[in-house]
Amino acid sequence: MIKPLRDYVVLEKVPEEKKVGSIIIASSHENESALANVIAVGPGYTDPDGHKISVEVKVGDKVIYKKYSTTDFEEGGRKLMLIKDQDIIAVVD
Repeated sequence: MIKPLRDYVVLEKVPEEKKVGSIIIASSHENESALANVIAVGPGYTDPDGHKISVEVKVGDKVIYKKYSTTDFEEGGRKLMLIKDQDIIAVVD
């Protein structure tokens, strides 16, 4: 498993499908949502003033993130994304 450093977070995109009758239509890349599950979280970092800054999300959270701010990679056949904590916009309940 990947262990992110500093304030980085590993996300796995939530698969999005639309159902029309009994036909399942996968979302196109252009219309993908920015919804993902948090898989791993870095330990945070210390700012120049010596204050410990923690990552605001935890493993298992469902989040909305800024599109085009991720580094995509594959591990164990899973498509994952690496993103900075500050590029996560919201936690979905």
